[in-house]
Amino acid sequence: MFANVRLPLLRVTLSKTKLLVRMDKPESNGRHFLVTEGKSEVASVLHSLRMLVLLSLVLVLGMPTKALGELHLSGIFGDSMVVQRDHPITVWGRTSQSDMVTVTFAQQSVDASPDEVGAWSVTLNPQSAADDGRELVVRSGAEFVVIHDVLVGDVWHASGQSNMAMNVGAVGNQFPEAQQHIRDAAIPKIRFCRIDENGSEVPLEDLPKRGGWKVCSPETVSDFSAVAFYFARRLNSETGVPIGIIDSSRGGTPIEPFIPCSAFHSHPTLQRELELGDDGDLLGIGKLSGGVRARDANWLPGRLFHSRIAPIARFPVRGVIWYQGESNCGEGEDPRDYRFKMRALITGWREAIGNELLPFYFVQLPGSGASEGWPYLREQQRLSEDLPCTGMVVTIDLIDNDIHPWNKIDVGDRLAAWALTRQYGKTIPCSGPKMKRIDIVDDTVVIEFSNSDSGLMIAIKEGLAVPKPSPETKLSHFEVADQGGQWHPAEAAIKASTVVVRSAEVSMPIAVRYAYVVDPRHCHLYSRDGLPASPFCSHPELLSYTPKLPP
Repeated sequence: MFANVRLPLLRVTLSKTKLLVRMDKPESNGRHFLVTEGKSEVASVLHSLRMLVLLSLVLVLGMPTKALGELHLSGIFGDSMVVQRDHPITVWGRTSQSDMVTVTFAQQSVDASPDEVGAWSVTLNPQSAADDGRELVVRSGAEFVVIHDVLVGDVWHASGQSNMAMNVGAVGNQFPEAQQHIRDAAIPKIRFCRIDENGSEVPLEDLPKRGGWKVCSPETVSDFSAVAFYFARRLNSETGVPIGIIDSSRGGTPIEPFIPCSAFHSHPTLQRELELGDDGDLLGIGKLSGGVRARDANWLPGRLFHSRIAPIARFPVRGVIWYQGESNCGEGEDPRDYRFKMRALITGWREAIGNELLPFYFVQLPGSGASEGWPYLREQQRLSEDLPCTGMVVTIDLIDNDIHPWNKIDVGDRLAAWALTRQYGKTIPCSGPKMKRIDIVDDTVVIEFSNSDSGLMIAIKEGLAVPKPSPETKLSHFEVADQGGQWHPAEAAIKASTVVVRSAEVSMPIAVRYAYVVDPRHCHLYSRDGLPASPFCSHPELLSYTPKLPP
């Protein structure tokens, strides 16, 4: 007969003649190592193990010799993790035994009985923020699991596609400033967890493998999402609260695989995408009006939500940051109805996580567009901001020659400004000017903006520097529509707190739009707080788009 005991880092299986050790670290992949065989050799090895292992084995040898069941903790739990402050903390897992499961953390101890399939779950009382690493201990009968160095702070999901996935090391290859940020990244209150499971046809009950949490340091930070790192760095710097980031982004993916299937019933286009996805009809989704080019099954509706979000939906978080859209407006992709997909994403995640007002801050696509669908999708993103507890970061001024702009520093800081204002009570600007309303008088369109209390200015931003006022520069990329809905270039100028727009070609304009081009290079309209104005169209119904569908 064998006796098993759960130890920090190791699982040891001992018989009279054999000692078998399994590493419990993610990098070991659960590998087993036969340490030794033979009575004398076992005794010798026991003396060389660290004290904790030795004491645990002594305890086991004093027990009746019977096989103990496997005690399993959900894969999101791991050493150096962060749990959400000021919120009930759910801890869950499985066991093959009927023994009571006891979870102990922060001077709390809660019991739970496994159900008929061995699933168990407990809820701990909310905890205030704490940056002293504590142990979370789970016991069942003679088994126990210990999670070390657990902080209590704010946990944020970071998701989307490649612009969210781009790591700090890549940014450091472009900016000397980022190289210094890497050297200065000994920030133990910031922790990252990466989830990168492939898509699944059905929601997973647990993560197939532990992604593991990493403490932010000069040695680890290069692999972190750059947007999420700069977001977390600013939050931690200005609040002192530990910040945990769960990064579930995947490069090249449209929005559809991140949306829970239940949310596809909210709009006819999404409903049809779901039906075609259930049939595995990738080509049909691509030809659908408002559809998307699905490259393989991982791109089908709900697949990444099933594998990356559903297994940890019970894990409390403070909010979500999101950077995606490129793969919904590229060649052969149709950006129409993207705003309804954004609504489905936001409401679907909120329902799954159990918080109908879960903060959701997202990034509007930058100016370095790649195809004719980009300006249409930017407008769809602007229209998505009408849900409560959302905020959109504008990046139209972050000029680059690639659809993956290297400047993720400003992106992360601008996302953090939304959270600092909305969740942390800071009085700081979090948004640049956004079109509020227009008045048309004869041949002139007068635009009023929200988020412009500080005033409007013409400015130029170079690299990572703050925008500098440039009053001699003219505004560009403004257009007005004539009575027939045709668009014409227009002159624009700041007048007090408004922008006045006219075109010599249009005597009776009916609408105005700004920065509606694939790759605008001179978007110089800012608030005096230094944040750029969002691209917009006063009458989105006048925007037409005919995608180039795949053959």
